[in-house]
Amino acid sequence: MTGRFAISTGDTLAVDGGAHTRDPLEFHRKLPGYRPTPLLTAPSLATSLGVAEVLVKDESSRLGLPAFKILGASWAAYRAVVDRLGGEIEPWSTVAELAERVASLKPFKLAAATDGNHGRAVARMAALMGFDADIYVPAGTAQARVDGIDSEGASCTVVDGNYDDAIARSAKEAGERCLVISDTSWPGYVDIPTWVIEGYGSILWEVEDQLAERGDATPDIVVVQMGVGALAAAVCGHYRRADAPSRPRLLGVEPLSADCILESVEAGEIITIDSAQDSIMAGLNCGTPSLLAWPLVSTAIDVYVAVDDDRAREGMRQLASAGVVAGETGAAGLAGLIELTQSADAEPARKALGLDESSRVLVLSTEGATDPEAYEQIVGRPQQAVASSSVPTT
Repeated sequence: MTGRFAISTGDTLAVDGGAHTRDPLEFHRKLPGYRPTPLLTAPSLATSLGVAEVLVKDESSRLGLPAFKILGASWAAYRAVVDRLGGEIEPWSTVAELAERVASLKPFKLAAATDGNHGRAVARMAALMGFDADIYVPAGTAQARVDGIDSEGASCTVVDGNYDDAIARSAKEAGERCLVISDTSWPGYVDIPTWVIEGYGSILWEVEDQLAERGDATPDIVVVQMGVGALAAAVCGHYRRADAPSRPRLLGVEPLSADCILESVEAGEIITIDSAQDSIMAGLNCGTPSLLAWPLVSTAIDVYVAVDDDRAREGMRQLASAGVVAGETGAAGLAGLIELTQSADAEPARKALGLDESSRVLVLSTEGATDPEAYEQIVGRPQQAVASSSVPTT
């Protein structure tokens, strides 16, 4: 197996992610089925990795969907719709009331590009508000993920191209009767992806609360997946904010075949990689970093690692052994940590992170088995069997 590493040369501890509030979390608490996702202690992972503790934030079920993406999609869609209505609506406490408040926009729709999870989340939020949804996916998207989008009542179109091509197609839908809800940004399009990043912050506020309930401190290292960089920007902003209780070291992980952030960091500027982005870590198959996320992810992350698909498979199996159901993208964070602890070339990266036998590490498992057939082939047992052996939650 071969991984690639890059170490930040900037003063990462001096970065301030700006204002971060709990407003998105208060919004999410109003949505049907809200509850904090589990923060698990995984002793078997700590032993295999040679560290003191591994914590796993398990996003395999979030607001009725099998991934964390609904947090960003729902907050961004809500903020964008309110903005379209003039900036304020009457108070509401249920989604039925919210749908009444925004009904004057109809006929109306939301559009998005996706590798699966984000688009399904946008479609779910559109349905909750009584709107239509048009979702665009790149060629090669797993049928199970297309079926998931269809199940939300959305129109799902396969674009002959990659994720960037799907983004370009979805952007054409913007108009008086349609809002494009994208998790990446481009010139002139920044508000909505900013709200997506804010929405992802709910994960991190939950972690803070869960650790406080246990009487535990912030972990020494936080591992985060990087696609276009939206989730990574949320992590950077949260842990580099001015009032953060501590500043853990940050490890960013992406696929070798879609390492647009690592290559951009090495180049010193945003670049678009021209290789095929065909990793099984489908949610990370992105060729260009987000303009909005770039200032944070290019300076606040301490170490960047790109991993191959076999590492993702290994991460899925190790998480399954700990009772955590994680799809390919969900396991990517652990895959990066495995690469860091096992690669002969990783010593400089381990030193930069301060990773040793005393380290406490937080891993974000960002999705469940969004392609159940592939999951069973890789893990060797169905997701139901893994979930039934889940470790106790906190």
